[in-house]
Amino acid sequence: MPVSESTTGVAATRSTPAYAVLAEQLRSRILSGELPQGARLPSDAELTAEFGVGRSTIREALRSLASQNLITTTRGVTGGSFVAAPSVGHISASLETGVALMAAAEAVTVDQLMEVRNLMEVPAAGIAAFRRTEEHLTELRAAIFDPDGVQGPATFAQNQQFHLVLLRATGNPMLELITAPVFRVLSTRFGRDDAPGGFWRCVDHDHRALLEVVTAGDSMAAIDLMRRHLDHLGDSYRQMDRLRTE
Repeated sequence: MPVSESTTGVAATRSTPAYAVLAEQLRSRILSGELPQGARLPSDAELTAEFGVGRSTIREALRSLASQNLITTTRGVTGGSFVAAPSVGHISASLETGVALMAAAEAVTVDQLMEVRNLMEVPAAGIAAFRRTEEHLTELRAAIFDPDGVQGPATFAQNQQFHLVLLRATGNPMLELITAPVFRVLSTRFGRDDAPGGFWRCVDHDHRALLEVVTAGDSMAAIDLMRRHLDHLGDSYRQMDRLRTE
């Protein structure tokens, strides 16, 4: 038998508490654009009048929305809860968590993850060569590392940064949003200590070659080099995956 907090709007069941139902209704309004970016959410009094819920239910619903980076809350006379500005970083981090869980549960394979990277990053490299700015080139040069030095967190960060900058250089935030979580999961899932001999030297060689053709604005060469680079990475990840499961 359903158990309702009120008879006017939000009905809670044994499996779905009232705050979750309220949060979902507000979430739907945000995602549909009914509550646009920067809009103030209805006050506690307004939510109580519309949905017939108490303050504790409203607080829990707002916490749930905040945890999804959908709203921000400020205090003071002009404070309240407002629809948050969308952030590629926040959304990408949420996707990364989901991809990482699927990889940990072995619901997706290395080949499937690399297939996504090939579908996205290969054409993206060509677009980046066409649209890149001098600022992008400066960032790409800064992401080049010494393959003969001691490899550690800084090297791993520079490796990821190189790919992120190429994606950003396309001018299409959706490419970074969709692709970045996949390559971050791949690069963190396998221990870098297990990387085959010559791995970082190969990465460095490929990155420098990509930088050269992107600087020259050669889209076709960038596409070809990125395809070969991802082939090299895929071979190494598959080898590391075999070592991990032995």
